[in-house]
Amino acid sequence: MNKIFLPLFFLFSTTFSSYSQTISPYETNWAVDGAWIGAGVGLNVLGLLAIKNKEPLTREQLNSLSKDDVFTVDRWAAGNFSKRADNLSYYPFYGSFTLPIIMMLLDENQREDTEQISVLFVETMATTGALFTMSAGYIHRSRPLVYNTALPDEERMDNDAQRSFFAGHVAATAAATFFAAKVFHDFNPASRATPYVWTAATLIPTWVGYLRIKSGKHFITDSLIGFGVGAMAGILIPEIHKKENTHISLTPVMGFDYQGIGLNYVF
Repeated sequence: MNKIFLPLFFLFSTTFSSYSQTISPYETNWAVDGAWIGAGVGLNVLGLLAIKNKEPLTREQLNSLSKDDVFTVDRWAAGNFSKRADNLSYYPFYGSFTLPIIMMLLDENQREDTEQISVLFVETMATTGALFTMSAGYIHRSRPLVYNTALPDEERMDNDAQRSFFAGHVAATAAATFFAAKVFHDFNPASRATPYVWTAATLIPTWVGYLRIKSGKHFITDSLIGFGVGAMAGILIPEIHKKENTHISLTPVMGFDYQGIGLNYVF
């Protein structure tokens, strides 16, 4: 999960050129969008370092764990473990990253603005990746499989098993599918296929979420929050860039000792 975001960023990092915006409903700004992606990549690196250096459970901490201490909504999943479900979850996970590309290839209007859409997709994944890696790196929550006493203690104590919050696979999948659906809708607002596109965008990350819960990697609240984070990024990043949008905007923020991007909403 941790390694998928950065390759995507650099794969599309050369797409900042002159865009064809005669058909596109979006407008982009090299400086603002470049800074946004750069900040996202930077936060991903910090988050990945935090994940790598995360402390494993001690024997004492492992022995003190109890399913009764798990939040009621999540308690039923404590102890889940399925290697098969874990492996299966990677198929829709990786497959979701091809959806924006497939939509661009199938939609003539989108093909005219491939470079611009690619930049927005990278921005979406950078944002999702930053939120995931920082959360997984700095928030300590044991995975459901840690409560499975049939597993070796070494596996339950491993630092990788202590980053259940939130579900990165689900977040990344939702970001990709909802991005693809949002872009399709904006380019084809009157299309009869729109309801089916949004349905597919919802079902794919839902399937991933189910498999991640069954595998013992995440609780249901981890998957729900991951779904929400990814869907929000997939919808909001294109919406912010819409030409007719007058409510939400991104602006550079500069200070004596800091710089970044500001998100503004006008009521």
